[in-house]
Amino acid sequence: MRLPDNLPAAAKSAPNDALPLLRVTGLTKSYATPQGRLAVLKGVDLSLFAGETVALMGESGSGKSTLLHLIAGLDDADSGEIWFDETRLTGLSDGARAALRREKLGVVFQQFNLVPSLSVADNLAFQARLAGRYDSEWTRSLAERLKLDALLGRFPEQLSGGQQQRVAIGRALAAKPRLLLADEPTGNLDETSGDDVLSLALELVAATGCAFLMVTHSARLAARLSQRLVLHAGAVEAA
Repeated sequence: MRLPDNLPAAAKSAPNDALPLLRVTGLTKSYATPQGRLAVLKGVDLSLFAGETVALMGESGSGKSTLLHLIAGLDDADSGEIWFDETRLTGLSDGARAALRREKLGVVFQQFNLVPSLSVADNLAFQARLAGRYDSEWTRSLAERLKLDALLGRFPEQLSGGQQQRVAIGRALAAKPRLLLADEPTGNLDETSGDDVLSLALELVAATGCAFLMVTHSARLAARLSQRLVLHAGAVEAA
């Protein structure tokens, strides 16, 4: 198994339980354009340990969302490998990737992606029920900490943007994922609401011990995470 070059030397010889939860090695991705193939990712390496919070920054169009979608198993890389929790994600079937995403990953998008026909309560429980890990006490605690307990009977269209984002975060964490991925989770919110949502997300990530990888354009928000990386010229480097 090839490990990323930027992995600390001690971790390379450490037992499996000390290895990164997420390992990305040599990842490339390009897209067809009228002018020919456009290379977006040109050999990305990164690692993420359980409990670690990492902000991924970069200019618009640098490939941040592309990288997040590849890690989530929503798209295929051209080359390279993604290892998650000792499972090689690259090469898995669509069904196997969907199962992994359902059972071990939490994904929060900028557009919320709530189910409009479901109440707040049912949206919160949706992924956990699919994964077979619904915990009513944990879900109730999430609703309280996210200040949604008085809104459980409402539907997404009856909520503000900040409230919908809280539901999206709660849904992602209800199944107690090993890794939480967030793509500009505060991009549609005002500064105050965005700060509140990130504070809650970090609090809940700490409570579950999962890893957290967040794409953001905000250096101010990125500074609140334990590590900051920049995607530049198709590769990841320390900020």
